[in-house]
Amino acid sequence: MEKSDNTLSNWDILTPDLTELILSNLPIPSIIRASSVSKSWNSIIHSHSFKTRVSNSRKSPWFFIYGQNKNLPNKNYQVFAFDPDSDSWIKLPDTTTLLPNDSFTASNGFFFRICSGKFNFKPVFSSTWLQTSPLRFSRCNPLIGVYNEPGCLKPAWFIVAGGLENSEAWLAVEIYNPDYNSWEISSPLPEIFRPGISSQTLCSAIFNGKFYVHGIYLSFISYFDLKKRVWSNVQTLRPPGVMLSYLISCQDRLILAGLCYVKDELEFNIWKVDERTLEFSEIGIMPPDLLSRLLDGEWDQKFGSVRCVGSGNIVYVFNEERRSNRSACFCEISDSGKCRWKRVPDLPEPVNELDKVMISAFVPLMYPY
Repeated sequence: MEKSDNTLSNWDILTPDLTELILSNLPIPSIIRASSVSKSWNSIIHSHSFKTRVSNSRKSPWFFIYGQNKNLPNKNYQVFAFDPDSDSWIKLPDTTTLLPNDSFTASNGFFFRICSGKFNFKPVFSSTWLQTSPLRFSRCNPLIGVYNEPGCLKPAWFIVAGGLENSEAWLAVEIYNPDYNSWEISSPLPEIFRPGISSQTLCSAIFNGKFYVHGIYLSFISYFDLKKRVWSNVQTLRPPGVMLSYLISCQDRLILAGLCYVKDELEFNIWKVDERTLEFSEIGIMPPDLLSRLLDGEWDQKFGSVRCVGSGNIVYVFNEERRSNRSACFCEISDSGKCRWKRVPDLPEPVNELDKVMISAFVPLMYPY
């Protein structure tokens, strides 16, 4: 839409600092659209000060769905982002070109693309992919954690575990130092995680300086101390009746969310986990109508396709087999620990036929890369 001369002059009399303040208070979908209004707005929105201001003010984690048709890997892909504050989806512009052997994932505000040891990343709202020095080992569908180190000039360090194609180094863990653009080999994963080490059977969470690894189906758990660079003893975190579960870092809580079979009834429960003792206490149960919609009444066939991600104060639950409407819901956890459940709206049309789906959730920070 073209702006009149009067409109242009009214905005032109504002100082850049005041324009930045006004734009930073817009919802992020509006910020994305505003970046295309003029060169000056685009410059402000992509400035370091604007990214810092917006990142510090955002609290609610978004839900991201990346879908790809494996028969048309270079063309037929889409990225959607759900904003819980506006209860709406936006379709993100995507500059990703994936090859058939590429491994694609997301964590804490970054997209990652890995192929033959090459490690590429980009902030979600950036159009530019960055490449690190090569990984020591080629990986597919690894676990990736993002964290900060005090005094580091750049904001994000990466820890990568699992997904190894070299059987002799299945347990190897690598850590990326952004200041030196280098990877270092660290203490390997505990031996018990050797079978099926990938994001298909394991999940991870960073909480209080620890990188947790948890078996989705087997429920083994261990953490890597990011400061001491050592692994804890392996324990089991399995509430009664659990069939699958995901470990999630939510603000000041460590959360376990999963499907369980209790008294001949299927439930989706959320537990708070004590990081010191690993004792758990139930804080929420998904309403039956949402669970029925999520599984479409065929839990015995589809429960294995249920995925769970979360960040901040929200846990998202998604069934990747529900191709028609991408069934999803979320639980918002209050400061007092109470849960409020809500259905996620259907994806906006048009939606391609997608064979491969990746989901993630994080507060949409704007990292200064």
